[in-house]
Amino acid sequence: MVATAPFLARFRHPAQVVAAGFSFAIGIGTALLSLPIATAGGESAGWVTALFTAASAVCVTGLVVVDTDTHWSVFGEVVIAGLAQVGGLGIMTMATVFMLLVSGRLGLRARIATQAETKTLSMGDVRRLVLKLVVFSLVCEVITAAVLAGRFLIGYGESFGRALYLGGFHAVMAFNSAGFTLWPDSLIRFVADPWICLTIATAAIVGGLGFPVVFELARHWRHPRKWSVLTRVTVMVTVILLVVGTLVFLVTEWQNPKTLGALDDSDKLLAAFFTAVMPRSAGFNTLDISQMYPSSWLVTDLLMFIGGGSAGTAGGIKVTTFGMLAFIIWAELRGESRVNIGHRRLPEATQRQVITITVMGLMLVAFSTYVLLAMTPHGLDQVLFEVVSAFGTAGLSTGITASLGPAGHVLLTVLMFIGRIGPLTLGSALALNRRARHYELPEERVIVG
Repeated sequence: MVATAPFLARFRHPAQVVAAGFSFAIGIGTALLSLPIATAGGESAGWVTALFTAASAVCVTGLVVVDTDTHWSVFGEVVIAGLAQVGGLGIMTMATVFMLLVSGRLGLRARIATQAETKTLSMGDVRRLVLKLVVFSLVCEVITAAVLAGRFLIGYGESFGRALYLGGFHAVMAFNSAGFTLWPDSLIRFVADPWICLTIATAAIVGGLGFPVVFELARHWRHPRKWSVLTRVTVMVTVILLVVGTLVFLVTEWQNPKTLGALDDSDKLLAAFFTAVMPRSAGFNTLDISQMYPSSWLVTDLLMFIGGGSAGTAGGIKVTTFGMLAFIIWAELRGESRVNIGHRRLPEATQRQVITITVMGLMLVAFSTYVLLAMTPHGLDQVLFEVVSAFGTAGLSTGITASLGPAGHVLLTVLMFIGRIGPLTLGSALALNRRARHYELPEERVIVG
């Protein structure tokens, strides 16, 4: 632990530590998955396959280029689950816990770095919050694992050991929004099983809300008037997206014989709800994505791009960003000089961050889509879906991931990395110095539109 301080001292901005931590975890994961013991056949996996899988796990995405159950050994699967756990909680959160356990104290630099990762609003609360975060995560995963293991044991005749392993593995993946499964068809075989679907969906929603929001809801769930702007926007946008997504998938896919068309009405509702939850970044699917209509792909693209809550396990630009962007647009349309949410005013610095994150995300998705279209023979619908899934760390795919080739896999790896740490975090990590202007230039009105 003595070496921690020199390592952190190399970086001048907290966001750099976060980026470096995720890079280090991906490197370790790549090395472990490259070992012969990590594959079922006892042969070393190619470095691109190991890198892509490690990045997909650390960035809690769930995109795969090989079948997880048949290609990787138990050791490899445990490594993948461990990487997803580390990626879900956050490198800085885990490092903070280790420092607390060993030294019992937390230095200022580490507190600042952890604050950048956990999105806490006060450095004084970092230590207490991180410990609460870890306990909360483990409790949620244990409960999810117990329900899933019981279902696999009783409902599907799995042995006790196998049921426990399946329950634990998928509990980690569900709560951390990772999306890896131990079946080649993801969760399609469980499309009509509410025990499996609702348990995994609930874990994904809770993990994707964001830990500050979950903790505040636990304290003031009976008193919405006491909710902060963060909690109000997160809950409101999350509910709207879940309801709208479910209705859209029901209407669009109702008569599609290859998706909802073959199910009973109650099963259709369950499958549509599950499909609306998963683009939050969870990555599981109970319907064959490749057989969905292009209109459903477009809706899924939008949901994946938005993602889940801030400081949670989900990716995307975040529901808070999307919600605040809507308030910014509404205020501009009404000609108001200030953006108000409830009884609070949104700071101008936050407004700039919202616009920056959204525009950077759109530009990155557009550029990556163009590059991938030039490199592969696939159509725009499929390529755009793949790119948005990687950027939003959603893990959903139309089935073309394995056929993109090494160059395409490296591109998606970069997208997953950027999507996990956030466009603004990466940008601030690269900007070593903040330049303060000591003067103001004359203002000039420019025609817009």
